[in-house]
Amino acid sequence: MNDEKLLRISSKRYISVNEYKGMQLVSIREYYEQDGRLKPSTKGISLTKHQWKMLKEHIYKIDRLLK
Repeated sequence: MNDEKLLRISSKRYISVNEYKGMQLVSIREYYEQDGRLKPSTKGISLTKHQWKMLKEHIYKIDRLLK
């Protein structure tokens, strides 16, 4: 993992900000351990900057629905 920062949100799930094909992405996905290193699995989602911005705009509504 290049300059990727992992933010742990559960035992196997992490949020990361990384670059893929020249685009910055926010990824929320499951990771697994291989040879002592964490590796991203295919289980998850990657959001573009625009999609991340839209999600942040809806956080308050999501919080209200979760109560």
